[in-house]
Amino acid sequence: QVQVVESGGGLVQAGGSLRLSCAASGRAFSSYGMGWFRQAPGETRRFVAAISASGASTYYLDSVNGRFTISRDNAKSTVYLQMNNLKPEDTATYYCNLHPAAQDSWGQGTQVTVSS
Repeated sequence: QVQVVESGGGLVQAGGSLRLSCAASGRAFSSYGMGWFRQAPGETRRFVAAISASGASTYYLDSVNGRFTISRDNAKSTVYLQMNNLKPEDTATYYCNLHPAAQDSWGQGTQVTVSS
């Protein structure tokens, strides 16, 4: 089982940037892929970005590709999501998890609000 704690969310104007962090504990962090997911009010949680165990491969939701960058520091058991050129439609609670997601590894999430 993996436990995660997300941080770094906040209120930002459209066009601004935020960097989310996810500190993980439990299983060997460097052995598995990690992902970021988000859930907007009234919507289901959906995939945003993922990174392989080594960090060599990354994957993105089409609407964030080119604006968001996922990275990881295996020595710190932390995964990051750098979000640039934020848009109001990026407003959501952001979660990290294993990728593919494990049902028992969801954290509390961190709120990102983008004002127009």
